[in-house]
Amino acid sequence: MTVTETAVVPVEGEPEVYAATDGERAAHETGGVRTAHESILRRQSARESAARTYARALPIVPVRARGLTIEGADGRRYLDCLSGAGTLALGHNHPVVLEAIRKVLDSGAPLHVLDLATPVKDAFTTELFRTLPPGLADRARVQFCGPAGTDAVEAALKLVRAATGRSGILAFTGAYHGMTAGALEVSGGAADVRVTRLPYPQDYRCPFGIGGETGAELGARWTGSLLDDAKSGVPLPAGMILEPVQGEGGVIPAPDPWMRRMRRITEARSIPLIADEVQTGVGRTGRFWAVEHSGVVPDVMVLSKAIGGSLPLAVVVYRDDLDVWQPGAHAGTFRGNQLAMAAGTATLAYVRENGLAERAEALGRRMLARLASLMDEFPFIGDVRGRGLMIGMEIVDAEATPGPMSQDPPTADARRTGPLPAAPALAAAVQQECLRRGLIVELGGRHGSVVRLLPPLTITDEQTSAVLDRLADAVAAVARGTVES
Repeated sequence: MTVTETAVVPVEGEPEVYAATDGERAAHETGGVRTAHESILRRQSARESAARTYARALPIVPVRARGLTIEGADGRRYLDCLSGAGTLALGHNHPVVLEAIRKVLDSGAPLHVLDLATPVKDAFTTELFRTLPPGLADRARVQFCGPAGTDAVEAALKLVRAATGRSGILAFTGAYHGMTAGALEVSGGAADVRVTRLPYPQDYRCPFGIGGETGAELGARWTGSLLDDAKSGVPLPAGMILEPVQGEGGVIPAPDPWMRRMRRITEARSIPLIADEVQTGVGRTGRFWAVEHSGVVPDVMVLSKAIGGSLPLAVVVYRDDLDVWQPGAHAGTFRGNQLAMAAGTATLAYVRENGLAERAEALGRRMLARLASLMDEFPFIGDVRGRGLMIGMEIVDAEATPGPMSQDPPTADARRTGPLPAAPALAAAVQQECLRRGLIVELGGRHGSVVRLLPPLTITDEQTSAVLDRLADAVAAVARGTVES
């Protein structure tokens, strides 16, 4: 299917953001716009690396964007629930972000300053420290590194190794921390593993076949046992890295009691706890930082994506007693991105001052309830989960035989239905049907079978209804196609 087949439905209650000129309308009517759109896609396919991902499933050519809405070169409009993989907390081209960028450009301030102090950087760090969890902000240091989240992960791993004099790292199944070598080692898809992998708690695909509080407790006990058993083969590590909500792993929120157990386990053994808040931060999950749901104060936080207000920026924030860096021990040429810092300051302040984290929590509950109601109607929806505006819907093979799963607490003869096999082809079909209806969603999770929603925190009630309606319609269309086949 090509995007030219997409039938975009107008969004009820959404103002028209773009008005085409008479010339643009004429060009579109004669096929000129469509031809340009297709030519750009052909040149991208011929010139760009085979490593490209989003462009394969989403063959659109964005030319203008505002808030939740993207307009393609073919004149079609889409609701963007990908949001730059969570980068766009305020959506596309929010006025406060644009104003912050223009202010720096018009001031004549330098745009590239390495790690020199500037008023723009000072404003950013001040606003960032204002938002940090209590208990960390009052004794924190911030490390500006390369502009991507994976760079910040690398810096965090180097930091705890330098501070502890140890080398091992504890990480979790299903994790995603980036694409550089060190970040990949602690991610769930690592092929050459040099870290200790621990079970991440989840209900639908619990590694112990139990789920719930008991499944999470077993994982915590396993972690403590590995660290305390002299014959486990796991020496005291330099740190533990975890995501409060696994994003690429399938939108799996960590239970708050389990998070607190991980904090107690690491604290009792002097193991620095690294919280990867690259995608969960800046209000996304219903708190400014996802660790705040559990009350956990990590030793290290890795931040990127939304903190740059749509521009590249990444930092590591950590306890001051871990600050053992020698000058130049970790650096990055573009760690002084002034435009990103200005945009980030505006974004952090806007989210904080307008209570967008609390709004994300309320809207997330509404969206999860609506999606959960679809499960009874469409058996190939195996699970719906998430936190705030970080939502996942797992697509499964409803015709397969489910695996057994014990009840919680388990008994000898009581069983309940276990998880069904993932259905990546069906998930891809749902994504494409969404695109036909003018809705952009992402796939993730095991086998790419989880439909993910990451709308901007500024999404309106009307737009939320439109997103849910289009997604439900796409699911129904896939169900009809499955029946017909």
